[in-house]
This record gives sequence, structure tokens and C-alpha cells, in this order.
Amino acid sequence: MTDKELLEAAKKAMKNAYAPYSGFKVGAALLCSDGTVFYGCNIENSSYGASNCAERTAIFKAVSEGYTDFEAIAIVSSGGGETFPCGICRQVMCEFSPDIKVILEDKNGVPKKYDFNEILPNYFSLKK
Repeated sequence: MTDKELLEAAKKAMKNAYAPYSGFKVGAALLCSDGTVFYGCNIENSSYGASNCAERTAIFKAVSEGYTDFEAIAIVSSGGGETFPCGICRQVMCEFSPDIKVILEDKNGVPKKYDFNEILPNYFSLKK
């Protein structure tokens, strides 16, 4: 799957976002090493701590189905431009795949790919 195709899959996932409080919709598409793709969207809650990001939704769906080896994750938002994952999502990503590629889209629709170490250098892990 190309970076562009993965970004398009994330856009489709974003359509399911539940963001009545912020109005900020996010979609993610997670590519597993075997080519399987899991989709996620952000899900807000009036008790903000009960909300979940699109990236973690996709990762948790994958893990719950027995997948833990991830190659890339594409992330898009209704805000347009590059939408980087939050700190909690970055920590969850490195738990399973510290070599994951993060694919974002700039404001002109051009895919931008980051090595995980670029977005979370010196991450915490008990596996190191």
C-alpha cells in the first residue's frame, strides 16, 4: 500500500469520528507487516479523560485481533495540514513498533513520512 493510499484510508476512517466537543476530527490507518490495515477515529466523551485518539483506536483494534507488528500509520485531521500524534499515542506506538513510519499530509496534500525516532527521540521502553 502506498503512502497516498494509506492517507486516503485514514480520511475514510475520519468520517466516523465522534467529536461533538472539539469539532476536531481525526482518522488513522494502521498498516501491519502482513498488509492488513486497521482503521481508527477519535472518539470524544463529555468526561474528557474517557476520550480516545484515532491512532490508539486503530492500534487497540489491531492488538485485540492479535496483530502487534506495524509498519506505518497514516494520520489526517479535519484541521488540515500535518497532524502529529499526541504524546500518549506516540508512547503506545513505540510499545509495539518503535520502527513504525508515521505518514502525515501537508496542507497541500503532499504525503510526509517520518521515522518514529524523529517524532519521539529517546522514548521510554522496558524492552530496550
